[in-house]
Amino acid sequence: MKVRVGIVGGTGYTGVELLRILAQHPQARVTAITSRGEAGTRVDALFPNLRGFYDLAFSEPDPLRLADACDVVFFATPHGVAMDLAPQLLERGVKVIDLGADFRLRDPESFARWYGMDHRSRDWLAQAVYGLPETRRNEIREARLVANPGCYPTATQLGFLPLLERGLLDAQGLIADVKSGVSGAGRTARIPNLFCEAGDSFSAYAVAGHRHQPEIEQELSVWAGQEVLLTFVPHLTPMIRGIHATLYGRLSSPMDTAELQALFEARYQGEPFVDVLPAGSHPATRSVRGGNVCRIAVHQPRPGQIVVLSVIDNLVKGASGQAVQNMNLLFGLPEDAGLGALALLP
Repeated sequence: MKVRVGIVGGTGYTGVELLRILAQHPQARVTAITSRGEAGTRVDALFPNLRGFYDLAFSEPDPLRLADACDVVFFATPHGVAMDLAPQLLERGVKVIDLGADFRLRDPESFARWYGMDHRSRDWLAQAVYGLPETRRNEIREARLVANPGCYPTATQLGFLPLLERGLLDAQGLIADVKSGVSGAGRTARIPNLFCEAGDSFSAYAVAGHRHQPEIEQELSVWAGQEVLLTFVPHLTPMIRGIHATLYGRLSSPMDTAELQALFEARYQGEPFVDVLPAGSHPATRSVRGGNVCRIAVHQPRPGQIVVLSVIDNLVKGASGQAVQNMNLLFGLPEDAGLGALALLP
């Protein structure tokens, strides 16, 4: 029997990416997809790449109908939507995976500060499990509500984790210099994301504070066993997909480069979607385009000076692919089910 899947907010980039991945998932079937703006429109009329894979039309997001039709519902929606609709599904026994930010920050006051609204589902916020499988696999398996990590946080955490878990970095002086493709800003038309604005250009933004920073610091602090303070600077690059995180830190005790390499290889040994590259490598975003994988390389340019390079596809391992990975864990399926696609080159 296949897992019955619903998608709320299926017209954005993460929504169509979910549809692409789930179309070839051997043990899942999309039974409902919603969009207030496109209700009544066939899925393959809006996304012709899905012709022949779906015989569905978008519908209004009705929690009762979703609960009847689905075992799990993905929310691919802006912040503020899932906190209102998800509890109605959870109370009816439907599992929920939120690709938005509503359940990522454990402190509702922090959520209000960074997202400009009060949290309206604090009981469920306390029960949500942060969905980075490489850190919380067992908790995810038992969860009812999974908060899917953001794209910047996924690449940054996976790069810093092996060192912070072992207490090997100065946790007060970390730097994350991270670049994103334009799809990370969503499908809504905005002037900074237009081709003539973003093409042939490169810029930083939200230097004074990005919403993903408290999410990264929250999770890294758990694994470091102390407060982590991060300088986080995101950049917009003229490409469609990809996250490239260049991560800087200082070792708290000496290690040679071979030991660092061995540490990363041991930490991620057996992880299906983290690839630690050979020493001296420089991973490129094109090597992960379309794949649910994070590729990592660790460098020590000078004694004690650490540079970690971490790349993901922001729409796959940074969003929809990781969400499907979490769904597989929730339902006891092989973790890599539906996620075996190779990255696209060129």
